[in-house]
Amino acid sequence: MNYLNYTHPIETISLVVESTPVWESILGITGFTHSQLRHTFEFDEWWTTGQKSMSKLLIKHLEVIEKTNLWFGLILLQEKFSATSIIEFSKRLNEMTMNEFYRTVLPYKDRFSEPIRKSLAAQYKDGDSFETYASYFHGHEYLEEYVLHLGYLSHQEICDLYKSILEEWYNWIIKNPKWDKWIRALDIEQKQYSSLESDKPLEMIEVITRGVKYIPEPSVWTVKMIPQVTYRPWTLVIRTPDTKLYFYPLNEKYLLEAGSPSTELVRGHKALGDELRLKILYELVNKNSSLQELSNQFNISKTTLHHQLSLLKAAKFIQVEKGVYSANLSQIQSFSKRLNQYLVEPI
Repeated sequence: MNYLNYTHPIETISLVVESTPVWESILGITGFTHSQLRHTFEFDEWWTTGQKSMSKLLIKHLEVIEKTNLWFGLILLQEKFSATSIIEFSKRLNEMTMNEFYRTVLPYKDRFSEPIRKSLAAQYKDGDSFETYASYFHGHEYLEEYVLHLGYLSHQEICDLYKSILEEWYNWIIKNPKWDKWIRALDIEQKQYSSLESDKPLEMIEVITRGVKYIPEPSVWTVKMIPQVTYRPWTLVIRTPDTKLYFYPLNEKYLLEAGSPSTELVRGHKALGDELRLKILYELVNKNSSLQELSNQFNISKTTLHHQLSLLKAAKFIQVEKGVYSANLSQIQSFSKRLNQYLVEPI
């Protein structure tokens, strides 16, 4: 059969690796105020002790962020700005029109609700519309509350909060003696992948993030990978209308001092150093289970159980998919080997 092909060449997603002190500051604010997971963050102990040196204004702002989940807007704004400094971020924020601001900070739901999101951005003075859009995220861990507070607070209140908390957090976090080392390491990571041209973008994403398997999505043209130290050990995943963001943990080889155990090794032993968590892991090695099933089996509340599971998950001993928990056998089996390598074959 003869035919004429007038289609354009097949387009592929663009890959970007981006790291700035602004990103690291925003992720610090995000992690610090993520109360349900905070005990699993590598920085939790330092945050707790270092909190004594925070300004009263910073503590007040962090309490607001934790209550409102407005950290999400900081991420969406920085995704648009790619600001390299706190001053540049504030300048770009001041220059935004209100319509542009709300179009940026309102979270993407799906293609069917996208016209509603855009309409709300243009009618940002209508508080009832925020409540309607928030209902689309009913039951979500943080987005429902986030959208509601976008409507409760004025544009000026939110902007003032963002500019002030970023400045206060940055002035506090740079006092950490390791801050300069983190930023240099992140800069090295970014420069390593400064020119990304690959005919196999999915494989490249997995290589750079060390394990993330990206599945192409409609209308997503850019995958932005942000290496980070502050949000370790987690990978934070967020989507905008046209961009997917992966905030992946920086390779620990950049951070370790000679003779120091890896945080993965320390975190693993902490996760195993509890009788209940060992029993839970034993059960999951033998049988996949839901949160409800485990709660019934061990006769403990879901809240307590979730706390224990999050520690095992942070240590990568277990994984969860569609509400079902299972043991990560490869991680469990290789853990003792890594301990032996550290003790017998020190770096």
